Amino acid sequence: MMEKPSTDIASQTTVPQKGSVSWLRMLSEALQVIVLALLLYFVIDTFIARVRVENISMQPTLKPGEFVIVSKVAYRTGQVQRGDVIVFRYPMNPREDYIKRVIGLPGDHVEIRDGKVFVNGQALEEPYVAASPSYNGVWDVPPGQLFVLGDNRNQSSDSHSWGFVPMENVVGKALLVYWPPSEIKLLTPSSVVNAAR
Repeated sequence: MMEKPSTDIASQTTVPQKGSVSWLRMLSEALQVIVLALLLYFVIDTFIARVRVENISMQPTLKPGEFVIVSKVAYRTGQVQRGDVIVFRYPMNPREDYIKRVIGLPGDHVEIRDGKVFVNGQALEEPYVAASPSYNGVWDVPPGQLFVLGDNRNQSSDSHSWGFVPMENVVGKALLVYWPPSEIKLLTPSSVVNAAR
């Protein structure tokens, strides 16, 4: 009777080295963290923009070097209001983003005279401006357009000099200054710019 050679299963099974298992686990966890971080970044970037203020046109409300959080979805669920601070693509060069305050909505009659801004015949009280405007003009805001001004009225390139902002150029509503920490503040529309229609 012939004996079968015994096969030791334990001797045929390769046992992974302890170091390679921990290395693979660490690599897997690192990949998971990277994928999750990228996913969060793209989800946040879909709804929120971060903008750096580059010039003095919105002083004293916004200063050069400040960073602002902008809601890209604010106007998908709501309407633009007078007094909102918005970011939009500059109509003369859509690759440039501007940040200004909404003064006139579609159908509004805007007049600037004697250092005051009037919307639909009512003078706006504007405690947020650097100085009263030193220019005059009259504008009727067409459908689908906005009239915007910088808070630094006499140092701002805005609707008084180049015209209206098409609604489709609006990137979103500025919500919050988040940098530098000493300047953190909410950007809420001023209640004093609710002129009657």
